[in-house]
Amino acid sequence: MSILETRQYRWPDEAACEAFAQALARCPQLTDVSIELEGGLGAGKTSLVRHLLRALGVEGRIKSPSYAVVEDYRPPGLQGLPAHHFDFYRFNDPREWEDAGFRDVFAAPGLKLSEWPQKAAGMLPPPDLHLTLDVADDDSRQVLAHAHTPRGVDLLAELTRQLDQA
Repeated sequence: MSILETRQYRWPDEAACEAFAQALARCPQLTDVSIELEGGLGAGKTSLVRHLLRALGVEGRIKSPSYAVVEDYRPPGLQGLPAHHFDFYRFNDPREWEDAGFRDVFAAPGLKLSEWPQKAAGMLPPPDLHLTLDVADDDSRQVLAHAHTPRGVDLLAELTRQLDQA
């Protein structure tokens, strides 16, 4: 899978993660992209997703899909399109992919957020954006963003513009 562009970000604290999510929510490309989130337990993947869904207007409880594999939302900020939050941490059987209809979900318009994508390797289509979150010694987060598609490159450029304006 080729990488078309890479950018690095740093979140010194939870507020920086939230500001990143809010900037991402302002990007018009977000209505139809696939974003993979990779990092160890406690790296901030679910926190980023929660902040992002809140910034897109989701109200009420935002559950981690660790056991259900996917939680679906209709955020007002996505102009009527859905957001799907996947957590493949407990994903063990490739047949689950077909049985659950995930191929159709990834082929349809909307926002697809996938935690633990390596657990579904070979089944997921190439993401527009892949984020790797690492916890630094000072408890900050180092975020490496790889764009794998032209849409991902556009999203990274707009995200950087939004962060610079904040």
